[in-house]
Amino acid sequence: MMIEIDNTVISTDVLKKEFFCNIQKCKGICCVEGDSGAPLEEDELPILKEIYPKIKPYLRREGIEAIEKQGEYRKDDDGDWVTPLVNNAECAYVIFDENGFTKCGIERAYEDGATDYQKPISCHLYPIRLQKYTEFTAVNYHQWDICSDACSLGEELKVTVADFAKVPLIKKFGEEWYEKLMIAKKEINNL
Repeated sequence: MMIEIDNTVISTDVLKKEFFCNIQKCKGICCVEGDSGAPLEEDELPILKEIYPKIKPYLRREGIEAIEKQGEYRKDDDGDWVTPLVNNAECAYVIFDENGFTKCGIERAYEDGATDYQKPISCHLYPIRLQKYTEFTAVNYHQWDICSDACSLGEELKVTVADFAKVPLIKKFGEEWYEKLMIAKKEINNL
């Protein structure tokens, strides 16, 4: 089932499924696994190019080498813009902490005030994935087996995908859109 808000069509899974990232269990494996880099929006491409010198000091040698060989972004096999990968594995912008947890080098630079760009919106929105069409944008829940611990924690905490992704959803679509989404959530839960 889908609902429409403004120029978006939202899967009701976003409003019903429960999810809360459990980094203690997965260690950020979503930044390492997958068949491509993190999806990028067209308007993020010049931003990555511009901020690269500011975030470069935060990155690993392997990530820097991948970016300098492939570029700050690249097209994947489907023709979509994505972040480059290190050896077809982790995102080139990934850094690892002393416990082996993945972190985002872009976000680390943001936290230190080196840039005002936090990270790609697709990363911030995850487990929500956006698909742009001519007339609308589809807002879908991406269920991935590596996130089973996040689903369990979400169930335990009673946090839906829409609740978990509140900040990036507002960042992407605005406060008024999110308020409409919460009204739709209440209506769906009352069915």
